[in-house]
Amino acid sequence: MNEQELRSQLKSIVAEIIEVDDFGDDENFVTDLGVDSMMALEIVARIEKTYRIRIPEEYLPEVKSLNDVTRIVTQVMQPISG
Repeated sequence: MNEQELRSQLKSIVAEIIEVDDFGDDENFVTDLGVDSMMALEIVARIEKTYRIRIPEEYLPEVKSLNDVTRIVTQVMQPISG
């Protein structure tokens, strides 16, 4: 899966939870889209379940836009080299 496909899938997940279909990649979930903390936790939980990943708690404050979500999920999904 390339980044564009991942971004599209993540946008669908976020759109379903916040019930807003049309939003920009840089729009702030809280100030622009009215996402509250419970919705943010639901977004993270749904992403973790869908991709079978674990997003560390320290990333949660960074979940502010679709660009942020895409970046974080990409980082978490990176294979550990070494």
